[in-house]
Amino acid sequence: MTSDPLLPARRRFLAHFAAAPLLLRQRSETGALESSEPLDPRRSAVILCDLWDKHWCRGATARVNEIVARAEPFLRSIRAKGFTVIHAPSDTMDAYRDAPGRLAILDLPDAIPPKPLDISDPPLPIDDSDGGCDTPGDKQHRAWSHQHPGISILPGDFITDKGTEVYRILKAKKLDRLFVMGVHTNMCILNRTFAIKQMRRWGVRCILIRDMTDAMYDPQDRPFVPHARGTELVIEHIERYWCPTTTSEQILAAL
Repeated sequence: MTSDPLLPARRRFLAHFAAAPLLLRQRSETGALESSEPLDPRRSAVILCDLWDKHWCRGATARVNEIVARAEPFLRSIRAKGFTVIHAPSDTMDAYRDAPGRLAILDLPDAIPPKPLDISDPPLPIDDSDGGCDTPGDKQHRAWSHQHPGISILPGDFITDKGTEVYRILKAKKLDRLFVMGVHTNMCILNRTFAIKQMRRWGVRCILIRDMTDAMYDPQDRPFVPHARGTELVIEHIERYWCPTTTSEQILAAL
């Protein structure tokens, strides 16, 4: 058998374009800790938390529009690689009553979540007691009616706003990672029944996509920092107490 003189170059070429490990960031008392792990898209889901068509806070609506512009091409890429996409626009299920993504959940076998783990819940590093809106004069009300129209819901996607149904999807499809994106880090991202706290308590591996999220925070409130820094502080809180984070760029690189 004759050897191929181009084989080493071909191997280097393939290695250059091979998927990289997924880079993750967590946090301890001493600072950020980075790690990496392989990513299997066929065993991964991403859930879109409350990316509504409109928010009662004008500042929040503007930032969601920015997230959606980046999220749509990202979702198309990871969906094509095998990711399961779960749309979770809370309080809008009536609008999706007959949607295929809503009806598909009814065909899945039941899955009873386990007894919740006892995980501590430290206070947030920001004050959002007044709602966290940074555009003056906005009053809290239900401004949303469905998910943002800039996000496509395609065949194979699911639609739900219930944690038990998300758990059902994960078990039926044998998914072992739940990536979380959407809004807001200090509210729904942590506290919805389908989001980080409850999923972690049920033993689900969660990873926050930190460049696809935002916080409800007004710089006029404690700790009196710019809005972007307020969001970063909540992300750091999540990294320390709840789950690791990554970025959309790092996910695409790992695929």
